Amino acid sequence: MSDFMLHAPEGANKKKRIVGRGSSSGRGTTAGKGNKGQQSRSGGKTYVGFEGGQMPLFRRIAQRGFSNYPFKKEYAIFNLWELDAKFADGETVDAESLSKKGLLKKVKDGIKILGDGDLTKKLTVNVDKVSASAKAKIEKAGGTVKTAVPAKAEKPAKPAAKADGADK
Repeated sequence: MSDFMLHAPEGANKKKRIVGRGSSSGRGTTAGKGNKGQQSRSGGKTYVGFEGGQMPLFRRIAQRGFSNYPFKKEYAIFNLWELDAKFADGETVDAESLSKKGLLKKVKDGIKILGDGDLTKKLTVNVDKVSASAKAKIEKAGGTVKTAVPAKAEKPAKPAAKADGADK
């Protein structure tokens, strides 16, 4: 037979450390956690920014500014190439049809169609938002677009100031 033996490299097979099994085990009594203190207790963990009970810096400093995070709307986004691949000519694109086709997996705050790709079919799109390029491509293909959220209207121009100052 061969005169060499296959074996794992040195240090590959380590013995499992068993703690708290008597003083003769080498890791009895305190189980390697030292004496007393927060780290020796069960559940003795701290959170990021914990300062030993002192009021943490992030709570001492005044909050400035505004965060829109709690009010953020997250839309399920679809591109035109996805609609072109899954929908037949003359079909309606809405939340129900998207979920039936397996495109919409999780219902979010709404559905938005983006204009990436080309559309070759006449579709009726009834979603929450549509980008300007997607709307142009859908209408160019002969389809129609209905959105739940109306497009932002332009602000009316400010009236010119009176030159004679007669508004006193």
